[in-house]
Amino acid sequence: MSALSILHRACLRLALLPLPLPPLRAPLRSSSLPRPLRLPRRAAMSSAASRMSHIAAAAASGESNQPAAAGAAASGLGQEDDDLSLGYRLPPKEIQDIVDAPPLPVLSFSPSKDKILFLKRRALPPLSDLAKPEEKLAGVRIDGHSNTRSRMSSYTGIGIHKLMDDGTLGPEKEVHGYPEGAKINFVTWSHDGRNLSFSVRVEEEDNKISKLRVWIADMESGEARPLFKSPDIYLNAIFDSFVWVDNSTLLVCTIPVSRGALPQKPSVPSGPKIQSNETKNVVQVRTFQDLLKDEYDADLFDYYATSQLMLVSLDGTVKPMGPPAVYTSIDPSPDDKYLMLSSIHRPYSYIVPCGRFPKRVELWTADGKFIRELCDLPLAEDIPIATSSVRKGKRSIYWRPDKPSTLYWVETQDGGDAKVEVSPRDIVYMENAEPINGEQPEILHKLDLRYGGISWCDESLALVYESWYKTRKTRTWVVAPDKKDVSPRILFDRSSEDVYSDPGSPMLRRTAMGTYVIAKVNKQDESTYLLLNGMGATPEGNVPFLDLFDINTGSKERIWESDKEKYFETVVALMSDKIDGDLPLDQLKILTSKESKTENTQYYLQIWPEKKQVQITNFPHPYPQLASLYKEMIRYQRKDGVQLTAKLYLPPGYDQSKDGPLPCLVWSYPGEFKSKDAAGQVRGSPNEFSGIGATSPLLWLARGFAILSGPTIPIVGEGDVEANDSYVEQLVTSAEAAVEEVVRRGVVHPDKIAVGGHSYGAFMTANLLAHAPHLFCCGIARSGAYNRTLTPFGFQNEDRTLWEATNTYVEMSPFMSANKIKRPILLIHGEQDNNSGTLTMQSDRFFNALKGHGVQSRLVILPFESHGYSARESIMHVLWESDRWLQKYCVNGTSKADSETAADGESKTLAASGGGAASEDQLLLKCTGNKIISGQHAQAKRKIKCAAELV
Repeated sequence: MSALSILHRACLRLALLPLPLPPLRAPLRSSSLPRPLRLPRRAAMSSAASRMSHIAAAAASGESNQPAAAGAAASGLGQEDDDLSLGYRLPPKEIQDIVDAPPLPVLSFSPSKDKILFLKRRALPPLSDLAKPEEKLAGVRIDGHSNTRSRMSSYTGIGIHKLMDDGTLGPEKEVHGYPEGAKINFVTWSHDGRNLSFSVRVEEEDNKISKLRVWIADMESGEARPLFKSPDIYLNAIFDSFVWVDNSTLLVCTIPVSRGALPQKPSVPSGPKIQSNETKNVVQVRTFQDLLKDEYDADLFDYYATSQLMLVSLDGTVKPMGPPAVYTSIDPSPDDKYLMLSSIHRPYSYIVPCGRFPKRVELWTADGKFIRELCDLPLAEDIPIATSSVRKGKRSIYWRPDKPSTLYWVETQDGGDAKVEVSPRDIVYMENAEPINGEQPEILHKLDLRYGGISWCDESLALVYESWYKTRKTRTWVVAPDKKDVSPRILFDRSSEDVYSDPGSPMLRRTAMGTYVIAKVNKQDESTYLLLNGMGATPEGNVPFLDLFDINTGSKERIWESDKEKYFETVVALMSDKIDGDLPLDQLKILTSKESKTENTQYYLQIWPEKKQVQITNFPHPYPQLASLYKEMIRYQRKDGVQLTAKLYLPPGYDQSKDGPLPCLVWSYPGEFKSKDAAGQVRGSPNEFSGIGATSPLLWLARGFAILSGPTIPIVGEGDVEANDSYVEQLVTSAEAAVEEVVRRGVVHPDKIAVGGHSYGAFMTANLLAHAPHLFCCGIARSGAYNRTLTPFGFQNEDRTLWEATNTYVEMSPFMSANKIKRPILLIHGEQDNNSGTLTMQSDRFFNALKGHGVQSRLVILPFESHGYSARESIMHVLWESDRWLQKYCVNGTSKADSETAADGESKTLAASGGGAASEDQLLLKCTGNKIISGQHAQAKRKIKCAAELV
């Protein structure tokens, strides 16, 4: 390239450089409405306190109070930023303000849909909540003082709203009477909706939480009171908690009053710890954590997990039921006459978690009489690691929701091993709770793929699902449960990857027994119609729909569809299920959600026949300072022809003509596919509201960054080809395509692109810095695994062992390529990560490997944190670390690798656009003695000066 060409090119770069934008408004609020709404399966909420899946927890107070300008985020870096002894730090105020705001409530509808609970939540918990002592036993983390799961989130209050006839909400009535400042969990409606049960715990001295008590609230008055008269009866919530047996009786898992003293660990062991496999059993398990280590641990597990079941009436009458045991679930029959009790028992295991311990399932009457044992499954240490492998024996035992007391379950015919070729592979059985005259279980259906569940309707209709991961095949069968003369037939046979062909799922309605079954719709003819609710994936994005589907002919009529132009709407629940029998189409009423790129989610009633729309919520925008952000779903192509998509976000007020290209953060997570066509399908909607969680990359919009969120990174293995055998190649080409596209658009500076991810996304990040240093200036990797030899019996969706696919394991491991990494990388990990594939030592060892090769790197270990981060102090520090890294190595570009990369011909400035920029950059660097000058304008001026001198 001539010197004149270099001068011309450098001048163009200067013209592209961003000018500072007006300051962003200071953030005001942050929160988001959990979606979908909580609706009762059996007139009850899920027992666990809920929180948005993308909200972790965080916060502290301000450090840098100056808002950033879009396109030129202020670094705010000082000498103290390199001090490793300053404790927890705080991100800039514009990030804090988005994260550190009270969340919106979780909603729960009453069984009859005439009331809505607003379950209040607190902001992010303090680190002191995580610092409470906990026991790690059999894969479960236990708060021994309160005898419940540790790290359990909670509600702070309960508000009751009536849903008026016109669809609006009545004034809020607070549930009252429980202790001030109480932590509320396990909120559950009675079948008739007149009462509410929940647990209460309070703070005690020495940073401890009290044991849990069960409370009852009257839904008309809002007055709450303890359920038990005795102050010595506490809830044991290690596994299940309590259920409504009928409208006036609950079955509660309680701490046995006579359980005795806490087991004491022997000061001197009685002998060595020994495990043996002299019988040559083949036992392959993944790297499970928090397992039992010895007999003392087993005793401790029994101590905390053992419950005494208590039948208790609303008047306080108490009756013990059955012997104390480690009960894992309690499930009343639809007619409330029987109870199915599941428990685990010894012998325990030191290599698998409690979900694989021996399991006993028993049937009792609702008044406490033992009937029979349904199964007693042995210890399951030997479940094969192949995907679609399962436990031997009876599994998935449930009550038929359309019958008073009929059980159904499935049994494998391949020994649980997915690699065994057999037909049928699974058989579904049915049986009455108390068989008459020795009746044998009845076969409902035989399946050649793996059983995936049943949607029940009535004696003439049920939908049975089966699937096979290796081929992505999924089938839906139509069966007539009580009509033996009707043969099963396939309704849908498709690939689970093909989202364009997804017909939707049947909507459910509530029965008089409080269970949920497929809703049938009456259209005044002889056919049987269902309501299929689908996401409506299209090449332009998701357009959710509701179809009236003729189960006999397969014909369908679209009776509702989301707005395509501006809004993204979804069907949440059926609201007109109080009508007995088939639902008249002209009396249909559904609950929908509605949002847009700039408007947060609100909830509406859609009322037939006029399809009248009534808004029932009016939540404020959670972060108005980012309300005018720019969002676009972009499409581009990988060099092998695979179509890719991503969501491109730009800061509010950004003007490309004035501000030029921005620094960019790319955040993603790879996925495996069996076909290129499926990998190229569009998922998501361009009109979805941009929810910003506590650790979301979108927080950096407030710092003037462009964000490329979720660019598809498909790892495709068609036919018999294993996708991971070409993981690195497909990873790099996917990233190249994404970078080329945003650079081509002129909104992203090619020298200022950072990459990041969590878990498998962190694994991706490290690999990209090792194998594609020309694309990214730095990386942020949170809670990842980097050495696949430490997960030798499979990881993610890889079900081959290290010894079966040695080259793949090694080539995929960025640990093995630590010597190739030249770009700065920030590693963050929870000190108590309990995810099976991401032990904390993965980051420890990877950092040592990087340090051993002189890589600019930093390792941050978060005390008390697990795989996802939850404490306010932890999250705020993660955000500070991330912002510091991005300002130092992305915005200011102080990576020592820049000169090395340019000298190696890996300059990404023009490589992303297909040009040969290496000679240009080498020439310009030579003119300045290989000095890297910080700041975009300084860099451009330096290049112009050098080019001019050459001319």
